[in-house]
Amino acid sequence: MKLWRSPLAWTFLASVVLLAGVGGWLLSDPATSRSDALKTGGLAGGAIVALYALWLNDRRRRVEERRQDIERQRHELESQRAELDRERVADERFAKAVELLGHAADQVRVGAMHALAGLARSRPAYTQTVLDVLCSYLRRPFQRPSADADADPESERELTVRLTAQRLVADLLPARDAEGPAYDLDLTGATLEYFDLSGKLVGGLLLRYASLYSSTNLSGCRFKGRVYFTAAGTGPGRLLGYFRCRGAVFESHAWFSGTTFAEGVEFTDTTFAGRTTFKDAKFEKDAEFTGVAVTCEIDLRRTRFEGQTDLRFASLPDSVSLYNTRVRSEKDVRLPAGWKQEELRDGESRIVAEAG
Repeated sequence: MKLWRSPLAWTFLASVVLLAGVGGWLLSDPATSRSDALKTGGLAGGAIVALYALWLNDRRRRVEERRQDIERQRHELESQRAELDRERVADERFAKAVELLGHAADQVRVGAMHALAGLARSRPAYTQTVLDVLCSYLRRPFQRPSADADADPESERELTVRLTAQRLVADLLPARDAEGPAYDLDLTGATLEYFDLSGKLVGGLLLRYASLYSSTNLSGCRFKGRVYFTAAGTGPGRLLGYFRCRGAVFESHAWFSGTTFAEGVEFTDTTFAGRTTFKDAKFEKDAEFTGVAVTCEIDLRRTRFEGQTDLRFASLPDSVSLYNTRVRSEKDVRLPAGWKQEELRDGESRIVAEAG
């Protein structure tokens, strides 16, 4: 760089000129001593140098800020690149695991399910997708092994895989009072055994036309979305099982229309906050609704109770549909205040609400 283009040279020149000019002007005044004139001129020249120093410091500050901004942008780009790499690896893991779900060996399918569950735990954005895949596996046609005949080894192995899928589905769901998203489960037409979601937070649950064998446990669940058990059925399975739903909360629709309960049923202390229906449902064994709170309408039209029945709800809405709701006359039937039984033929009674 040429000397005359240097800011330092111009600053030095301006300082000397100002020193000479101010000092000479003051020396022309007889009342000003030489020392005062030189001191004042030096201050004027020093002010120029100080201004240059301030400008230089500001320039350095701006250069440092630009350097930090460039460094921050570089760091963000590296973070984005690393995140894209992680997403790519996660996508590859997901695709490979889904592919292995169709493997002939049952232990490979189990490993694939654990890989999917591990991916969901490390990458929460995948949780709903992994749950959808596991539910899709459970919706596959399955001929469960019979307890009365010689078990088919292949069916036994497949049942083990399906039980693993059920357990992983439950493990991936948050606890009932957890903050965060509530995940949906679509198990339409699925064949399930020992299905246990107790104490979990669930979004929507679809169990239309599902086959529920052995014990099903939904106790302590909180359902934030709509729940549909339409035309589902429970069976005895390998051991006598029950449908347990104690202390659960249904915040939206709860649809049990056409559901057949082959074993005992407990809805003790459960809350139904949305529209609820048991229309055309059938309870082949004991049914207990003690302490159940219903805050919206409930439909019990054509519901049949074949065993011991306790319908002493904790609270009921004004809108209750009881058309042709039947119980067995010889069974112990307990009803809320204002309800009574009307004897019919063939040992059946109809539940009606007493007039006014």
